[in-house]
Amino acid sequence: MHYGEYLQLEKLLDCQDPESTKLGRTAHDEHLFIVIHQSYELWFKQVLYELTLVQELLGGEAFDERDGGKVAQALERVLVIMRVLIQQVDILETMTPMDFLEFRDLLFPASGFQSLQFRLVETGLGLRKDERVQLDQQDVHLRLKPHEQESLRAAYAKPSLRQSLDAWLSRTPFLDHGDFKFRDAYLEALGDMLEKEAEIIRTQPQLSEADKVTQLASLKNAHNMLDALLDDEAYDKLKDEGAWTFSRRGLEAALFINLYRDEPALQVPFKILSQVMDLDESMTNWRSRHALMAQRMIGQKVGTGGSSGHGYLHAAAQKHKVFGDLFALATFMLPRSALPALPKSLHEMLHYHYVSKMG
Repeated sequence: MHYGEYLQLEKLLDCQDPESTKLGRTAHDEHLFIVIHQSYELWFKQVLYELTLVQELLGGEAFDERDGGKVAQALERVLVIMRVLIQQVDILETMTPMDFLEFRDLLFPASGFQSLQFRLVETGLGLRKDERVQLDQQDVHLRLKPHEQESLRAAYAKPSLRQSLDAWLSRTPFLDHGDFKFRDAYLEALGDMLEKEAEIIRTQPQLSEADKVTQLASLKNAHNMLDALLDDEAYDKLKDEGAWTFSRRGLEAALFINLYRDEPALQVPFKILSQVMDLDESMTNWRSRHALMAQRMIGQKVGTGGSSGHGYLHAAAQKHKVFGDLFALATFMLPRSALPALPKSLHEMLHYHYVSKMG
């Protein structure tokens, strides 16, 4: 096997065909523009490949806990790739707006909005069609070719990572163990903590009466959010209104895992939850960098795809978050010192047990 043949380098390195060169007026930076976007698509392909593995392992009716490490490894790889994608913006920004103008008009109506693979990444993570920001009063999928639109519709019909993660969390067995009810123990501990915080606010001499009223109202709102999170009927109503996307049972399990993350059996689940939040954050950072780059390159001009360009990208960065429910759990955290003690039998279930026979 030869290196070049294995990597099909002859084919790969012949894929750059600048439009400006075809017209006999080569714009030097068009070659960089093509290479950067081709590499983006290669990385998107790898991200989809890794997310497919995660879905295969996590999306079944039962999850083999021995596969937790594989899921975490695949998600870690996706996170590192996302950091590379963000860093590639730095390379692209070595091209100035004037350099871009040398070939920009030759790109119409091509646009990054037409990247099917990126739409598949978003959809695979869990971004629903009704959650997408419209692109100039149109669904963004209309920028795709008909067969690509069909591929995106097929992706919407499949379970997303958000749905599979929710189903996995909902099967968490530790929330009710004998006489121990996590919901009841947690509510009591949080109630004590919120009351202590309220007392600190009421007795704080540096705060004005108006500030005290505002902060106490914020605490009451947090308590109301918690009541809704732990009450089936109230939660279902909020979920129907779009306030939550996970099931109530799934979020309660995620809260339990976050609070008792130090228990050995919960360390891998906690890592997976942290990784999907990191991934959501990385996607937001990538969109934000992309939006700033577009503004830097074209200002208020219309994008090559006839779009509003920077405006859409900025709105997408703000709204296209998939795992916002997990971020919201920070509202309900407790300090370790205030955690309700677990029953001894449950504590033992969450630990590893080794039997060692010394000679």
